[in-house]
Amino acid sequence: MSEINLDLYYDVLLNLVMQAGKMINENISSRNKEIECKSSTTDFVTKTDKAVEKLLIDNISKQFPDHKFIAEESYSGEKILTDDPTWIIDPIDGTMNFVHSFPHSCVSIALFVNKIPEIGVIYNPTLEQLFTARRGRGAFLNGRPIRVSGKKELSEALIMMEVGGRDPEKRRVVDENQKILMPQIHGLRSLGSAALNMAMVACGAAEAYFDFALQIWDIAAGELIITEAGGVIMDPAGGELQRFSRRVLVASSKEMAENLIRNIVHFYPTSSTTY
Repeated sequence: MSEINLDLYYDVLLNLVMQAGKMINENISSRNKEIECKSSTTDFVTKTDKAVEKLLIDNISKQFPDHKFIAEESYSGEKILTDDPTWIIDPIDGTMNFVHSFPHSCVSIALFVNKIPEIGVIYNPTLEQLFTARRGRGAFLNGRPIRVSGKKELSEALIMMEVGGRDPEKRRVVDENQKILMPQIHGLRSLGSAALNMAMVACGAAEAYFDFALQIWDIAAGELIITEAGGVIMDPAGGELQRFSRRVLVASSKEMAENLIRNIVHFYPTSSTTY
């Protein structure tokens, strides 16, 4: 294993993310995107998803051949995160948005070393929002420091949650949580991208986000950005985040997270649960 050089990795990543963002912007307005369905008729992959992932993996591999990858479009199904430097990549988080030319999709990529997130980047090129974090160095939006709002009470909260999904039990839980939360909070919002939902909490634009049918590449970059912005991340039922459980809750404070946990109905997805 070569010497760990996080400064070099970060510089290389930012350059590649800008290239990936250019690819997304060049294609987002097209009404003739090449689309394939994966696990369901609402789970898409496009030619651009594949091209962005190839750009990232090929170039990182060329410079750092001993690094490993967990990437959405080339994922083999093996749920292992080792101590080796591992890049966790979602080439376009919010593919449904991208397909419809809705301007909330992003590149989301994190670097883990010894199973610890060291670098996290979320980039929405259409709105020119670049969220970045390095472990122990804070979180930033377009180079400016960001912090969570710090609010503690549901009565002060704007909550992010997704309303999509074809699984009937998950749909029931989503509907119940909307009914439970709406009388208690300022409002509910949904961007159609887990990474961007987490980024909104990190920059103080929302107080919490929770979801029950995600993958590790949806949350890997957001995990570091949230914690470096002073927020908390955990399982929606409480306790430590399990990165392969497909469940996540992020919040502006421990108290906000605990208030949500006490109120929401929970769902435990299986490996076959579609988003």
